[in-house]
Amino acid sequence: MRRAVVVAATCLAFIASSAVDAAGVVGGGDDELVPTGKGWGQRPSPGPGPGQGAGQGQGQPQGQGKPSGQASGGNGINYHGGPLITSGPTVYYIWYGNWSGNSATTILPNLAGSIGGSPYFNINTTYYDASGKHVTNAVHYGGSINDNYSQGTSLTDAKVQAVVARALSSGGLSYNSSAVYFVLTSSDVNESSGFCTQYCGWHTHASISGLDTKYAFVGNPDRCPSACAEQTTSPNGNAGADGMASIISHELEEATTDPDLNAWYDRRGQENADKCAWTFGTESIAANGSKYNVTLGGQRYLIQQNWVNQAGGYCSMSVTK
Repeated sequence: MRRAVVVAATCLAFIASSAVDAAGVVGGGDDELVPTGKGWGQRPSPGPGPGQGAGQGQGQPQGQGKPSGQASGGNGINYHGGPLITSGPTVYYIWYGNWSGNSATTILPNLAGSIGGSPYFNINTTYYDASGKHVTNAVHYGGSINDNYSQGTSLTDAKVQAVVARALSSGGLSYNSSAVYFVLTSSDVNESSGFCTQYCGWHTHASISGLDTKYAFVGNPDRCPSACAEQTTSPNGNAGADGMASIISHELEEATTDPDLNAWYDRRGQENADKCAWTFGTESIAANGSKYNVTLGGQRYLIQQNWVNQAGGYCSMSVTK
């Protein structure tokens, strides 16, 4: 979720088209691009199986790019045959690094525990799987675990996956096929594949202990507020956490409607949240001068809009079906 550069699509795809081109994405042409999980598309490639690539967006499922037959859609985004989390995702947090005394540990669980059932998350019910089953307007918060720098302060994509694997193998978190495991890093932690320069967060999936596992990386915008935060004065008095709230929302809706990077995306490889990155719709002003556009669980947040998959497609904070 990088302001003015990339916002990891699939994971927080806030990427300007110029930034995408700079990242080596093929522009123009007739080929449909597929998601990488980091906010830009790439040409389809057979590639290795899930979790076998060098990093997110590189270990695509076999045949993930173009399914047999034509992609279905018509609202600016198409369905490519892959699974969705139609029952509604369960969110788990892995607090990586030093979060002692940081109010993020209350601000962000409140988000996860209250976003389900909201008019905002209801947008995802406009997406459906191959059987025609629509996503349910529900999100469950499964809890969290702390990780005290088990992989150091400079993470790679592979190390992020290792953090998730450790949380599961240790029994700290349980496996759930409908879960999305969020690795939330403190401001002293970097992700060397492009945090703050190419993305602010991302989501993907991998085979961990033989099980298809959905997970996401979300960095703390306090490390690079000009790149990953919309504002430095925020509704909950914690600009880093409030910035993460929008990134988490972005990755969550993409992980719900495109968990294996082979379901809903457009011809450029952009997923639903990518199409509305860094747009917030109607905003209100809090007493401290910060902007917000939604209240969830009694707390105010400024979170990006999502793509409504009906009526031709459009960005919004809610939908009427």
